[in-house]
Amino acid sequence: MQPPSAALQFLLLTFAGWVSRQQQDVIAYLQEENRTLCEQLGGRRLRLTDAQRRRLAAKGKALGRKALCQVAGIVTPDTILRWYRDLIAKKYDGSAKRGPGRPQVDDTIRTLVLRMATENVRWGYTRLVGALENLGYAVGRSTVKRILNEHGIDPAPERGKRTPWKTFIKAHLGEIAEADFFTVEVLTLIGLLRYYVFFVIHIQTRRVHIAGICHQPHGRSMQQIARNLTDAEEGFLRGMKYLLVDRDPLYTEAFRSLLGDDGVDVKRMPPKSPNLRPHAERFVRSIKEECLSRMILLGERRLRRAVREYGRHYHTERNHQGLDNELVIRSETAATVTGPVACHERLGGLLRYYYRDAA
Repeated sequence: MQPPSAALQFLLLTFAGWVSRQQQDVIAYLQEENRTLCEQLGGRRLRLTDAQRRRLAAKGKALGRKALCQVAGIVTPDTILRWYRDLIAKKYDGSAKRGPGRPQVDDTIRTLVLRMATENVRWGYTRLVGALENLGYAVGRSTVKRILNEHGIDPAPERGKRTPWKTFIKAHLGEIAEADFFTVEVLTLIGLLRYYVFFVIHIQTRRVHIAGICHQPHGRSMQQIARNLTDAEEGFLRGMKYLLVDRDPLYTEAFRSLLGDDGVDVKRMPPKSPNLRPHAERFVRSIKEECLSRMILLGERRLRRAVREYGRHYHTERNHQGLDNELVIRSETAATVTGPVACHERLGGLLRYYYRDAA
């Protein structure tokens, strides 16, 4: 084959130079266009789809880092190269072909294991496995152990040595009462006086008994209150075995002895334990927020009337979440489902109760 003539070589070089200049002009124009678009974005991040990233990654890899630094304007060269590495990694990703591995424990089984272990503190792993088999669930001891460990539940020997307050109270719910004081500021002729209100609440029924209201409680008054609470006919603590109190010095040894003689064991709570008598604390919050804190109490007589009216409202007209939103004492009027709606007001409308008037 004969080499091209000089004239043909000259034409080829001229054409190649023209094409190169055209490419440089196209690249310069595209660079300027990219800069203009970036200025229009105003620093905002451009959202690209996965398909757009893949196309840019494939094209950018062919150019290389040096060329990308001159051309890339939407994203940085390092970003484009990182997209390309991700594209290669996806090619060899075998996660879609993997098997499911060890199956997860069903949520129903997990819930049953936790429930049984919590409600039966002396049941070990084998006992729990047997109980699950009775329900049609085949579970191994290691699975039960793992579930309990994940939720911080100790094995049976350790669980059985400690009885939580929740379990203790549920086991003796009908025999436990809580007692407490709360204070109220009363405006009198000689100024503001602090009155102490002593009450007892039965945990199971939420019934509350106001045992005493006085300006300065003392040991003798507390002894009289103890006699009243254990009266053979009208004593509020008749049939109860435990009374939970705090470390107030008013619960004297004589007070506790009088209750103990009638079969009521006074349990003094440990120091700095405000959550061990939640029912009594909740009643204090209720009577203050709903009644006493919204009144100016002029004298002891007004205080006693307010407490008495709230007690009636609390027992017969107020729904309690701890009793499935029911009333403590439901009257025949409360059960009426027909008739016009009426409203009963106490303390000038401070406490209201809506019911259907059977008449």
